[in-house]
Amino acid sequence: MRTQSALGFGGRNAWRLGTAVFALTVLLLAGPPAQAEDDDAKAILKTMSDYVASQTTISLTFDTDIEVITPELEKIQFTNSGRLSLSRPDKLVASRTGGYADVELVFDGKTLSALGKNINAYTQLDAPGTVDQLIERLRAGFGLALPAADLLLSQPYDGLIADVIEAKHVGSGVIDGIECEHLAFRNPETDWQLWVEIGEHPIPRKYVITSKTVTGAPQYTLRIKDWKSGEQATSDVFAFTPPQGATKVGPEALSSLDELPPGVAAGGNQ
Repeated sequence: MRTQSALGFGGRNAWRLGTAVFALTVLLLAGPPAQAEDDDAKAILKTMSDYVASQTTISLTFDTDIEVITPELEKIQFTNSGRLSLSRPDKLVASRTGGYADVELVFDGKTLSALGKNINAYTQLDAPGTVDQLIERLRAGFGLALPAADLLLSQPYDGLIADVIEAKHVGSGVIDGIECEHLAFRNPETDWQLWVEIGEHPIPRKYVITSKTVTGAPQYTLRIKDWKSGEQATSDVFAFTPPQGATKVGPEALSSLDELPPGVAAGGNQ
């Protein structure tokens, strides 16, 4: 026993050696997988982005949930459903119905028309250009967040990956019976998750954004259903005709076409 202890194979020395070996093993194993995980998540995101960007026409239906935090720190969730058709680079029609609004947006490459069906009023905005340029104008000029619009940009990866400080491939998940890759990303102000369909059609199936700058960490959730691509829509799909008796209002009305009731700030307090 003394010989073993003197040689460092027994007693306290053996415990120290074992601890050191264990710690070294943990360090060797913990480093590379984190980087691999980061690269894997970004690679899946890039594959999805490239696939979506390659589709010249897209149609889909969706459900959204958006949360707000009341002054009493109660979390309230508002739910909407809708449909969207996109023809790159410059045509879009989208509708959204919720408990507080029934809205349709039509963009023909020159003019954006927005109809509030529940109030029979519409507005129009001269906006020649692409869908990408329209989204940027609505965000910058009218304060519309349009959080899910990044998924449909002509180069979605660039917008999604901007400011990302951490990426993680969580594993797999099932959305509406479809197996998906589950990804998680972090940037300074939000955490966001994305579920991407596994297989030859890597499309986004679920998208969750969590605000880290608001007490209670409210979330925005998008669930995409009935995705179709490659089907050419007829030109009349992107033509707008105001309903009979509809009132025309100014473009400033665009700022109120939100998913929330009047007076409620997205993610913030009522």
